[in-house]
Amino acid sequence: MAAALTAHELITRHRPTLDQALEAIRTRAYWSPHPEHPKAYGEHGSLDAAAGKAAFDALLGTRLDLGQPGTDGWVGGEVSPYGIELGVEYPHADPDVLLPAMKAGRPAWRDAGAEVRAMVCLEILKRISDRTHEFAHAVMHTSGQAFMMAFQAGGPHAQDRGLEAVAYAYAEQVRTPETAEWTKPQGKRDPLALTKRFTPVPRGIGLVIGCNTFPTWNGYPGLFASLATGNAVLVKPHPRAVLPLALTVKTAREVLAEAGFDPNLVALTAERPGEGIAKALATRPEIRIIDYTGSTAFGDWLETHARQAQVFTEKAGVNTVIVESTDHYQGMLANLAFSLSLYSGQMCTTPQNLLIPRDGIRTDAGPKTFDEVTADLAQAVDALLGDDARANALLGAIVNPDVKARLEAAASLGEVALASREITNPDFPQAVVRTPVIVKLDGSKPDAEAAYMSECFGPVSFAVAVDSVDAAVELLRRTVREKGAMTVGAYTTDAEVERKVEEVCLEEAAQLSLNLTGGVYVNQTAAFSDFHGSGGNPAANATLTDGAFVAGRFRVVEVRREA
Repeated sequence: MAAALTAHELITRHRPTLDQALEAIRTRAYWSPHPEHPKAYGEHGSLDAAAGKAAFDALLGTRLDLGQPGTDGWVGGEVSPYGIELGVEYPHADPDVLLPAMKAGRPAWRDAGAEVRAMVCLEILKRISDRTHEFAHAVMHTSGQAFMMAFQAGGPHAQDRGLEAVAYAYAEQVRTPETAEWTKPQGKRDPLALTKRFTPVPRGIGLVIGCNTFPTWNGYPGLFASLATGNAVLVKPHPRAVLPLALTVKTAREVLAEAGFDPNLVALTAERPGEGIAKALATRPEIRIIDYTGSTAFGDWLETHARQAQVFTEKAGVNTVIVESTDHYQGMLANLAFSLSLYSGQMCTTPQNLLIPRDGIRTDAGPKTFDEVTADLAQAVDALLGDDARANALLGAIVNPDVKARLEAAASLGEVALASREITNPDFPQAVVRTPVIVKLDGSKPDAEAAYMSECFGPVSFAVAVDSVDAAVELLRRTVREKGAMTVGAYTTDAEVERKVEEVCLEEAAQLSLNLTGGVYVNQTAAFSDFHGSGGNPAANATLTDGAFVAGRFRVVEVRREA
């Protein structure tokens, strides 16, 4: 049967977008082809709000048959953090059948070339974008994100990250020309002449191990980086967040088939409760690339034991903000309050430790003591979340019982500057919604160190009193070096303090945000411009997204012939 999508059609449709993405990663300027506002959808084949919600509702209680080989049963059991039982069943795969089937289509996919692969990936992303409203509900009800955040972070922002990975993958593959004529003079003798052909060759099968909190945002970079570089991709979602990635796999398989490629180049492997298939899959010889977001313990295990694979991990870190001085005190408080509250702090980039000199700070509102800063920050959080409707829209829901347990235990670690309170979501009464807790700690006391030097994932922050700004800088250095950090922030009006903080971040490879007092927050990164993580400290061994994130997913094989 003839392919429904020809290479010419795909190139005509998507090459301009790829070119714009290549320009964006070169200039690092703002650009996105995916609208952030829900009202932008509903034309040109995309689903509007009502159609997207109806499509999501129609999935509940159904079996999502992907037509994969090796299906030996069906698994499900997802329960939304908002209290809804999704009731969707997914294929459980026999890897001894599925993995060989995934290898069969690789030669044709490899031979298609970097441009065609990129165009197929962009068609997948376009179809996902058209269903952004549907995906938003799927992300919301698996991650606990509030709807608008699920719409933006799980939709256009995730799609941006996928496209960014495709752009980097394409750029790295075409860095070497397809062919070359090589002639070496030999003096009086005839020159040596060779014709050389260079082919990007994929490593094998990539395994994407999904996370609960950001299944698409964290999943798409690895998925599309591997696929665009010629690899097959096996997606292993988090057991509590299968639906968004299952819909992604279904879309990818449909596009691959229509473009004349083997749909088994992308497949899903869902797991039974407690099965823990990630370890078994990660060490199989067929798996040559692994992308993982999650706990440090399992990330370290993958890096140690999956020796046959190129492993990309984003693990845990202790994100730190130094507060030394500010010329916009109210703006600083508002910015920090939002950063601590967004998605109940369930982001790998949320600040945890606020290092504040015990003698206080200088501000445009006059000097402020340590206690005044913490009290004013607590008041800013209270003001931000004082209206329950607004609080629900910012906080979302607690994603799992472990986060709730950490939140409840945090109050016993020190003096509570801001107590967490329970909020009812009228639309979803079973949702667990809690405001952040801020706990004051004395940085000089050994018993406090155990708290602030450990990641406490969730809506928990520590205001740590330090002896001086130099002590804060050294604690920042130690924290990043020993525990890692996805983000670092600092507030200072002193050029020398700024220089010292920047030097630490350069030496320890941590991404730094300085004096944010407006609508940009330390825990947000923009595709095509910001690097998410650095790959240079213990929080992550890779960054989203750069050349290093894609280059190891393929090798260039040369064939030489005498001219």
